[in-house]
Amino acid sequence: MLTEAVILAGGFGTRLQTVVSDVPKPMAPINDKPFLNYIFSYLKHFGIKHVVLSTGYLAEKISGYYGNEFNGIKISYTVEGTPLGTGGGIRLAMEKCTTHEVLVLNGDSFFDVDLNIYFDAHQLFMANCSLALRKVENAARYGTITLGSIGSIKDFKEKDAIKREGLINGGVYILNRTFFLDKTETGISFSIEKDFYEKRISELQIFGFEYPDYFIDIGIPEDYNKAQHDFKRFRYR
Repeated sequence: MLTEAVILAGGFGTRLQTVVSDVPKPMAPINDKPFLNYIFSYLKHFGIKHVVLSTGYLAEKISGYYGNEFNGIKISYTVEGTPLGTGGGIRLAMEKCTTHEVLVLNGDSFFDVDLNIYFDAHQLFMANCSLALRKVENAARYGTITLGSIGSIKDFKEKDAIKREGLINGGVYILNRTFFLDKTETGISFSIEKDFYEKRISELQIFGFEYPDYFIDIGIPEDYNKAQHDFKRFRYR
């Protein structure tokens, strides 16, 4: 069972500045509550006990709101003095985790994955990196992923702005903490997608598991506004 999670909450939210400019993107209000509140409710439902919030831009807005515990979940923080990229941010946060397998999520998107089923698959395939994948009708905004045999990830394709169906990275990972810390360096800025998954694909036990459930990224005004409607029916409390 997963009990620890890292939430990446340090982004600038450039594309959302016209709508939300005074708080970090994960704190953007959805029906008068910060988006992160919904993520915490989801994590509590699946038994997460400890969250490390990886912060940077306007970090004090996040720590001032959530403190050391929220909704029954213990909270730790890391603050990037200089941007470390997704990989460097995860690496820094992992140093505050203690369990063998750690869930990693983006603080500005929500993918309704059943974490118990996901973790069982991660263990069954003895993965050191697992990615939750989502099929979308229009993958133009995203890079896509090709699966090989029995769910292993064969290839990562760059986004090409072409409107077509594809499997995308849903931004929900399970990582073997010891493996990730051994294979990366502290204090170095890097992208987990480009510089870790893609460059090291031949040496990773990396698997992708497709899930069909609700997915939204609030990083653009159109989807931010959509979330206001969708989250009125949010099923985790």
